[in-house]
Amino acid sequence: MRDDSYEAPAGGEELIPMAPQEALDIWLERQEMDKAESTVQSYRYRVKPFVEYLEDEEGIENLNDLNGRHLLRFDSMRRSSGDIQKNTLNNQLGTIRQFLEFGIKANAVKPVVASQVDIPHVSKDERINREKLPTQRAKDILEFLDRYEYASRDHVIAFLLWETGARAGSLRALDLEDVYLEEDDLDRLRYQEDLDVGESVLEDILAGVELPFIYFRHRPETGTPLKKKDSGARPVNISEELGDVLGAYIRVRRAAGTDEHGRKPLLSSKKAPGRVTVSGIRIRSYEVTQPCQVGKDCPHDRDPEECEAREHGQKSRCPSVRSPHKWRTGSVTWHRDRGWPPEEIATKMATSVELVNSVYDQPEQLKRMAIRRENLDKLYEQ
Repeated sequence: MRDDSYEAPAGGEELIPMAPQEALDIWLERQEMDKAESTVQSYRYRVKPFVEYLEDEEGIENLNDLNGRHLLRFDSMRRSSGDIQKNTLNNQLGTIRQFLEFGIKANAVKPVVASQVDIPHVSKDERINREKLPTQRAKDILEFLDRYEYASRDHVIAFLLWETGARAGSLRALDLEDVYLEEDDLDRLRYQEDLDVGESVLEDILAGVELPFIYFRHRPETGTPLKKKDSGARPVNISEELGDVLGAYIRVRRAAGTDEHGRKPLLSSKKAPGRVTVSGIRIRSYEVTQPCQVGKDCPHDRDPEECEAREHGQKSRCPSVRSPHKWRTGSVTWHRDRGWPPEEIATKMATSVELVNSVYDQPEQLKRMAIRRENLDKLYEQ
């Protein structure tokens, strides 16, 4: 262990001993109270290497001993590794600072330490991953699936990702009872606990509801939480075309069965636990965004018969593949290009207007200019 002793705590209260791993465990438990499981998992991935570094490389068994020099050496190690992007480092160090701020509140870390985390500045352009799914590619994929794999599970996943812009976890959470295609389906809404209104008000609401639509619901107690929890629960209108695909899938192609909680998932699986996983949705997204899988020539001059990305478990190795999140980003841009206001997109996709404007919306500038042309013409209308 290096001799990096610090003369005295910077603060009026005496520090209380706490091991790095103990602090991490307690901090993550606290995060679980108001953060989505995926968010807590990302925090764990970001902070755990830091904790392991302190214990294994610096020999720190007590966070009282942590100081700025330890942070500097960890930072230098991460930056010199050559395999980390600036945006990734920004996220990791930002989360580490949050962890250390918790340590300060617990009287385990010197108050000055958190402010010594040197978080690299990331510009808006650097924060945005430009690998969205372009509109034309999405349309080509959906046309192929409509022609050759109509109402397959892949068709349903791709169509839902594109039209709703929903997160993979939200699609996974859908049950059959969350799909409203016919008038009789509306009867289910009369027994929904989250519609806490009087009977007459409910009837007025139902009278104005237009089919088809789906309803995303937060059900953490049975394994399908939404990222935004109760605030992410919402009904979303869908097109007649998507409604037809869902209806055909449910009637003919959906694998019958329930999950381990006795619920009937929309995206069912023949494998346990009976409901498709988020990882499974990601793999299907990779598959259908491989150009060679949807009738297109390989843009990377690879022989599909020999390409490693066609092998099981290797789908992500294709440079053209896009994750469900890239469908979401592309969907936001598509909605904006079609004139949707950011506020309506934010409501539909359970996000903020700020994120719609700063991260998700990645316009194709010539298309967006054409939309502005219509507004320009209005300036001279009589």
